Amino acid sequence: MEIQKLHNPKQMRAYLVAMIPVLLWAANFPATRYVLQDYSPGSIALLRSLVAVVVMSVAAIAKKIRMPRKKDLPMFALSGFTGVFLFTFLINTGARYVESGVGSFIVNSAPVFTLIFAILLLKERKKPICWVGVLLSLCGLIVIMVNQIAGLEFNIGVFLLLIAAIVTSLYNIILRGLLKTYSSIEVALYSLIPATVCMLVFIPEAVRDIPESTLSANIFLVLLGVFPAAIAHLAWAYALSRAEKTTNVTVFLYLIPFIATIIGFFWLGETLSIWSFIGGVVIIAGMVLTNTLGKS
Repeated sequence: MEIQKLHNPKQMRAYLVAMIPVLLWAANFPATRYVLQDYSPGSIALLRSLVAVVVMSVAAIAKKIRMPRKKDLPMFALSGFTGVFLFTFLINTGARYVESGVGSFIVNSAPVFTLIFAILLLKERKKPICWVGVLLSLCGLIVIMVNQIAGLEFNIGVFLLLIAAIVTSLYNIILRGLLKTYSSIEVALYSLIPATVCMLVFIPEAVRDIPESTLSANIFLVLLGVFPAAIAHLAWAYALSRAEKTTNVTVFLYLIPFIATIIGFFWLGETLSIWSFIGGVVIIAGMVLTNTLGKS
């Protein structure tokens, strides 16, 4: 039976498509660090979101998606503010101070906080082993944070990325409610639009940065909007819709920090200390434990 599933063309296609967003999201952090050489964090957030809105709108028109109900507009505004506006700005700012590998391990610890909020806010019941996984992941985060202390000076980038992970976990909780009524594309677009409106405050920064930017930075900025911010979400929605079980594809998300570390090494010449790597592995181990043995 397992061999038949492995050779099932539909499942194989879902796995292959799932790797597309994983690779794109892994490249997001080092690409952002590269563009930060020419643009401020606010400029990147605004310009990539504008590109993403255009791409997502074209996809939405092609699929003839529904308009949101008026009563759901506040939730879309909240999801856009937390999961797109704050998250993107925090990541862009934190990327200035933290290398790709370390940053990706911290940001991708979001499922740990999502679980905590699901238990505290949604009153979800979880097995005791879940808390073991949460504590294990938190220990990994502590190892990374301590390793990032230079002398007695704390790396502000680590703090910002940790807040980004917490913010996106709240975003995930909001999405659970919206996805009961709307498709993934509808939720992504209707969250992206209010977030982009919030990012209009960065117009002065963008106007200042654009004339002084290099061609390569502009190319990668556009690519950030087209691929990690738009295409990746569309591909992820497709993979989730084709997989027999959600966990069959979400397991690929654990690869993101490791791939980001490799890309950062070969592209930007970044390195990852042994303690940061160990901390990252411990974070992933905690999440794997929670999402396997901890399932209700």
